[in-house]
Amino acid sequence: MIDAIYRFDYAILDYIAEHWRCGFLDAVMPVISEFAHSGIGWIIVALVLICFKKTRKTGLMCAVALTAGLFLCNLGLKPLVARIRPYENTAWHEAITLIVPPEKDFSFPSGHTIASFEVATALMIRDRKRFGWAALVLAVLIAFSRLYLYVHYPTDVFAAVILGIAIGFFAVWVVNAIDKKIRAKRTLSLPDET
Repeated sequence: MIDAIYRFDYAILDYIAEHWRCGFLDAVMPVISEFAHSGIGWIIVALVLICFKKTRKTGLMCAVALTAGLFLCNLGLKPLVARIRPYENTAWHEAITLIVPPEKDFSFPSGHTIASFEVATALMIRDRKRFGWAALVLAVLIAFSRLYLYVHYPTDVFAAVILGIAIGFFAVWVVNAIDKKIRAKRTLSLPDET
């Protein structure tokens, strides 16, 4: 089973390396990937949304999603699974030259991808026309960049997409539930005008 997974992973990575690698993408993909490094770009998006009353609830959903993803992915699954990066796995593949610095943590799941799909999911649910589609396109590009740069296996990225979407839905549900309780308390505490 593990052999089949690695064959699948390296077949996709090698296809991308052989058919997609070019000077333009070598320059662009690290920049796209860097947006989600440590979730920084998405954290900034969440903070900006929180700053405005009209988008505050959406920003909180993004922040909850990013926090849940941090605990599940970076502090939970990565050290638990402890999967080495594709460029380190010389038992399965010959060494390759990276165009970005090597990563310092484990491979599964892709933190860049999980953060991207958490926020993109929340934005698609809350504000598809203004922010959702742009965030989704960026999330897909970030996920692809992780494969292009040879720093994640496709199964790392696929799992992160699924987890990111699930966490995004969870964050929307949590914030809506809390908001509903707060509104109900406010309604109960208002004086009766009759």
